[in-house]
Amino acid sequence: MSKRVKIAGALAIALALVAATAVSVASARGRGRTTAAAAGTCELGNGIKHVIYVQFDNTHFRRDNPNVPSDLEQMPHLLNFIRGNGTLLTNDHTALISHTATGILTSLTGVYPDRMGQPVSNSFRYFKTDGTTRTGVSFAYWTAPLFDPAGSTTDTTPEMINENGKIAPAPWVPYTTGGCDFGAVATANTILENTAIDIPTVFGPGSPEAAEVASNRGQAFADFVGIGVHCARNSAICSTANNGRPDLLPDEPGGYNGYNGLFGAKNVDPVIKPGAAMTDLGGNVIQDASGHVGFPGFDGMEATVSLSWVAQMQEAGIPVTYAYVSDAHDDHGTAGNIHFAFGPGEDGYIQQLQNYDLAFQRFFDRLAADGINKSNTLFVFTVDEGDHFVGDQPTPAGCDGVNVRCNYTRVGEINGDLRRMIKTQFGDNTLFSVHSDDAPTVYVNGTAAQPIRDRTDAIVRNLERESAQLSWLNPYTGAVQPGYNGVNGTGITRALADPVEEKTLHMVTADPFRTPTFTLFADPDWFFFATGGATPALCATPDACAFIPPRTSQSFAWNHGDIQDEIASTWAAYVGPGVSHEGDVGSVWTDHTDLRPTMLTLLGLKDDYQTDGRAVTQILNENAVPVSLRVHHPSLERLGSTYKQLMASFGEFSMNTLTASTNALASGSSAGDTKYTSIERQIQSLTAQRNTLAAEIRTGLNDAQFNSVKLSENQIKTWTSAAQDIINASAALAASSS
Repeated sequence: MSKRVKIAGALAIALALVAATAVSVASARGRGRTTAAAAGTCELGNGIKHVIYVQFDNTHFRRDNPNVPSDLEQMPHLLNFIRGNGTLLTNDHTALISHTATGILTSLTGVYPDRMGQPVSNSFRYFKTDGTTRTGVSFAYWTAPLFDPAGSTTDTTPEMINENGKIAPAPWVPYTTGGCDFGAVATANTILENTAIDIPTVFGPGSPEAAEVASNRGQAFADFVGIGVHCARNSAICSTANNGRPDLLPDEPGGYNGYNGLFGAKNVDPVIKPGAAMTDLGGNVIQDASGHVGFPGFDGMEATVSLSWVAQMQEAGIPVTYAYVSDAHDDHGTAGNIHFAFGPGEDGYIQQLQNYDLAFQRFFDRLAADGINKSNTLFVFTVDEGDHFVGDQPTPAGCDGVNVRCNYTRVGEINGDLRRMIKTQFGDNTLFSVHSDDAPTVYVNGTAAQPIRDRTDAIVRNLERESAQLSWLNPYTGAVQPGYNGVNGTGITRALADPVEEKTLHMVTADPFRTPTFTLFADPDWFFFATGGATPALCATPDACAFIPPRTSQSFAWNHGDIQDEIASTWAAYVGPGVSHEGDVGSVWTDHTDLRPTMLTLLGLKDDYQTDGRAVTQILNENAVPVSLRVHHPSLERLGSTYKQLMASFGEFSMNTLTASTNALASGSSAGDTKYTSIERQIQSLTAQRNTLAAEIRTGLNDAQFNSVKLSENQIKTWTSAAQDIINASAALAASSS
């Protein structure tokens, strides 16, 4: 399960927070938009009449156990549909931090998290003006202010914040301004995510909807959260008679006035399915664990539920639908009321994947009966992030989950109290908090005079060195696991980044109060939290501060957020007009930012800002590629590939500088920090060079893809060579930093 937070100290899962607050838990180039099209005039490129985008939570193409078929292999109706009709990119990658919110929002926007505001998710810490920190939640409606479930906040920045400190451009705008209604099914921040701030943001604090929250929070959640439609201008679907509300985007670069939206199943369902309750693909009325009819919660969005809403929207004349499908490796019970973590090949996991496969069979059959198929529909399927499974080896040996089910003695992350472990090993009482994770972001308390400590502060540097040296008894192996011992080492700490490297990794936003003091990327078996209080207690025994929780209905065993390949590597699939029939393609390196420009290139649409990704022309038919791209096809593809390695969170440049950063932060002492100072200065210099060159390349690629600008062959080759030179310099720095 990916939409989750673990609360520091008590190890309470954020579902307690959810229950209390009804939470599911570079300047843009403003190209003036032409007059907006009216509803009913939806015109898309390449003969495409429908767009169906589905983003899974933690659903894998790669096998987590070599003997057990992968998630996609166990959904043959989906996998065969992709392989038989389109292209499956098997070498896709997420951004950092690699979590649900970050992965989905990067995919939706086509920009890295530093340009949309959510690099640390699914929640994050932020500094208050007194130097302490509070929790923010990544899931909130697009135009909401920063969402702190505990109430008031000293940080008044937008939840979705771009590089200019404004509300990030919204992903539905090219569709609605092109005359296409846009249906959103549980897709991060495009719908209302909570009742606490999203309902006041959209409906108003004195609205009947807000009154329902006060009187019946559970039903209000089912009524208004999770489902929505953003309409083209003058669309009847979002009329005032249907309780349409103004779709306000005050900071949209090209302006956005006169548009309405429908928010919540209570308003959407009567329009798309008049006179009848919404049912899943098996005919069951959709309701939450408490029997509230309507949106069942994000963990309740199994394939049969989410895909049913997609089909119903398409049948009601909403041609563009974006949907989220909950993960299959956790048992969420009745509409998401428990979180029991399965291991690969375990009976419940196999059964859920069979249910998902049946849902896709029904989905494709239903769409085909409606005339919605590969000949007129762009289908895009992808996933937010990968996972690392934490548990014992299965029994019996060689079990495959198909002929022989797998069983596990222990399943679950190693829960480590970072603050108490640091106190016990080093005697350090430094006040700090973390965003609990296997890649915990650390926030060292400041003061009212200086809320955010400088990265060179002696207290900060000491804590970074201690984090590098941290060693502890590993309860799975029964042996002491060492501290950082090199790039390919076996230590608890695998990498470290302070704000210098965090900027390189696209983790520094326009809101300085969200920037972590440093980030610790750990062994993926570990999940760190931090006890609060002025003075943490010593760990009387190793297992007092690092333990495997009992396997219960609140278990977690699938770690993400970190830098390991099984977490970073994802997949993306395209089927439809203009898409080549290539089957599996692993030779093209992509990341989440490439989804949007590839889709918009096929659809003949463009954003009112520059995307960070590039159109993956390798999977497009020649006649689907704009003429401005065809002119230098091979050269542009080489440039695009090199640009990825320069810019991507998991590209060569970022991983090289992360190696150098780790060696820098682990070095030195209170007596001297020469190595740290030198390496940090070089990372800053290389990142500045990277950003300057990347801005030029980004402008060139966006112009070629969306503005019919033909780039010169000389310019393309110059950019490619310059990008490779910077990558080579980062490799040299990594090699010399050890």
